[in-house]
Amino acid sequence: MARATWLLATTSVAGIALAFWLYTDNRALRAQLARRPPATVAAPTSPTLASAAPVARSATSPASSRVATRPPSLPDAPPETRMDRRARRTEELAQMFGRLEGESEEDYRSRVMPLISGGLLVPRLKIEEARRVAQDKAHVSPEQATRLDKTFDKVYSDVLDYTNKAVTDGQLSPYERNVSGWLEYAGGLGGILTEANGQIGKILEPTQIKAMSDAGFEWGEYLGLKAPWEQLKPPPPRK
Repeated sequence: MARATWLLATTSVAGIALAFWLYTDNRALRAQLARRPPATVAAPTSPTLASAAPVARSATSPASSRVATRPPSLPDAPPETRMDRRARRTEELAQMFGRLEGESEEDYRSRVMPLISGGLLVPRLKIEEARRVAQDKAHVSPEQATRLDKTFDKVYSDVLDYTNKAVTDGQLSPYERNVSGWLEYAGGLGGILTEANGQIGKILEPTQIKAMSDAGFEWGEYLGLKAPWEQLKPPPPRK
């Protein structure tokens, strides 16, 4: 359960990336529709005129002119396969969260980190409020809350160090799908969470921990969202 919770929490960043991709993809589709020429609709022909003078219609009539001057259309593009779509999305995420050609680390931070901060803003506010409500129900004292925050500073430091190493080693990469690497990374985060839960158990009473859990609060989700992901080191350039 701990590993699954950490996997869910830490993949929130990937969720944000997908949300931004969907936003840009939707804008691109709208732009394509806006560039398409409007469909030509033939004007209705009066039944009386058509029956009264059927011979008068010639190849030079307005209706026939519209047909004759209609521009040729290109054949429909072949439908995108599931694998094509996955490859396209992988490349789009690489363009968004990978290092661009010639991009410095500082330029990368200026481009990407505001996206991460903005995407996590609302979830962080919600999870902080959830913690406040759960702590009130569990009668967590201000002194206990302060001790928890100090403990979490160490947890966040361990998470960032572990993640930076995974990115540097290629276990986590914005340039490719590496499911086995993701699972291995999530397993390591599960170990960090287990240690964090042990520290929480030294500060809160078992009844307090149960009361917070009964209120729907989960420490793994909280730590996953509150970790300072904006402080991660930029990934290496694409080889």
